Amino acid sequence: MKIIYNRFFPFGTFWAINIFGIIFCRVDKGRLPEVVKNHEYIHTLQQREMLFVGFYIFYVVEWLYRLIKTRNFMKAYYSISFEREAYAHQNDLNYKYKRKRFAWAKV
Repeated sequence: MKIIYNRFFPFGTFWAINIFGIIFCRVDKGRLPEVVKNHEYIHTLQQREMLFVGFYIFYVVEWLYRLIKTRNFMKAYYSISFEREAYAHQNDLNYKYKRKRFAWAKV
């Protein structure tokens, strides 16, 4: 898993973003803890099983649906199925070995 530290991306209060399996992190937030690395690796697994482009299409569509439903940017973000899976299992550093395919659909 490649990690790129920079000053500008991701924007706002976000610490890291996973784009096609490459993690971009804000250098001003410090080194990524193992829990955050694990969270982002779960996203890499999700992206792979949806052939990357499918992941992003589904992610954006679900986020827009949740945004319309909740009318709150962060509530919409936290309620995305991909994020629910990643947050639910980010503390289990062995989750990547026992994770079942399409587990995000069952969270």
